[in-house]
Amino acid sequence: MILIGNGRMITRDPANPYYENGAVCVKGNVIVEAGDFIQLKGKYPEAEFLDAVGGVIMPGLINTHHHIYSAMARGMSIPGYAPKNFSQILEGLWWRLDRKLTLEQTSLSACATYLDCIRNGVTTVFDHHASYGSISGSLQTIAEAARRMGVRTCLCYEVSERDGEEKAKQAVKENFDFAEYAQSEGGDMLKAMMGLHASFTLSDQILEYIVSENKKGIGYHIHVAEGIADVEDSLKKYGIPVVKRLEDRNILGSKTLAVHCVHINEEEMDILRETETVVIHNPESNMGNAVGCPKVLDMYAKGVLLGLGTDGYTSDMMETMKTANVLHKHDTKDPGAAWGEVPEMLFANNARIAGRFFDTPLGVLRPGAAADIIVTDYIPLTPMTGENYNSHILFGMSGRSVVTTMIDGTILMKDRKLTQTDEEELLARSRVQAAGLWESIRGIDR
Repeated sequence: MILIGNGRMITRDPANPYYENGAVCVKGNVIVEAGDFIQLKGKYPEAEFLDAVGGVIMPGLINTHHHIYSAMARGMSIPGYAPKNFSQILEGLWWRLDRKLTLEQTSLSACATYLDCIRNGVTTVFDHHASYGSISGSLQTIAEAARRMGVRTCLCYEVSERDGEEKAKQAVKENFDFAEYAQSEGGDMLKAMMGLHASFTLSDQILEYIVSENKKGIGYHIHVAEGIADVEDSLKKYGIPVVKRLEDRNILGSKTLAVHCVHINEEEMDILRETETVVIHNPESNMGNAVGCPKVLDMYAKGVLLGLGTDGYTSDMMETMKTANVLHKHDTKDPGAAWGEVPEMLFANNARIAGRFFDTPLGVLRPGAAADIIVTDYIPLTPMTGENYNSHILFGMSGRSVVTTMIDGTILMKDRKLTQTDEEELLARSRVQAAGLWESIRGIDR
């Protein structure tokens, strides 16, 4: 039994949202009680005590769209690569990279990314993988990395016909094979989805094949109308916008993650709401790729369930929250915009989304919830209360404020020191593999 206490505590439990001096008691991999520190200290005197030292105790954060495979691109340059639009970014960078990834590089990308998540207090990750040079076994490779690092995760492989029908069907098989494994062996630490790249790289034939083979009804994880080319392709080939096409092909639903949705109209927003499809917003990626700003606040007002992800851009969900907050103020030219919607996306909706896939409640500190808990070193310079703690997070914290991370009842980082991983050795191996990957990618142009 572990007692984490002696700090301000944000529970995300509407019944008891905030404690000025709180504590949470963990037994095994679940929370048994959350409440006042002095009371719980007296009630559980035998518990191992982890001192928050006046910092902030919070539920672990959830990232609902990540790209582990992109990790080794950090710092890479490709001769002649000077993209002018999103299609050129995909073709000139990401599709080149994923065709060259080996399983060893995928493993190290996963370990390094999960390490970064632990450091930033992210305890659950929904990942969308691609490695068209090494398809078979790639999800199992990432799952092994997740288990080794101790991070809760939901995985899929992005099916695409960009390299032909045969590889697309290999990708479909990789998803289904992994889904069987996750169902039998993953417990509540490992889940699976069917990954789809995007409408413009998927024919009706492959979509019909996937749906017909999806006997167990696993959910879909797909990029939707991220770039304008996706919309133009759907209108030209099928005479309908992307969301309508996906609805007609039976892709939408309560366990589908529609990522981005930058270029959709009001009718498509209504379809997303009516089908209970989840939309994942990735503000840094949308800005960095210059694809536009999705009408997130309009979707929110319509009742679409919106989550927050990073699209591989970062593993710092607090940074992503800050970016989303200012992006929608800038886009709407309204300084009052997004104050409530963006924190709800990160702290409430991401937990609701995770609840559609994982059995144990996540993103909350209350009895019966998963023991996914973080502690930050933030000490407020102004009064912190149950009414203003989101403002303190927004303006006072970042992912690197996290000093302690517990996932599934195991302390993976304490006082900023990784407890289960040799960080120096892992990152040294990652650098060697990244250098090899870069040379391999550059060799395409020779």
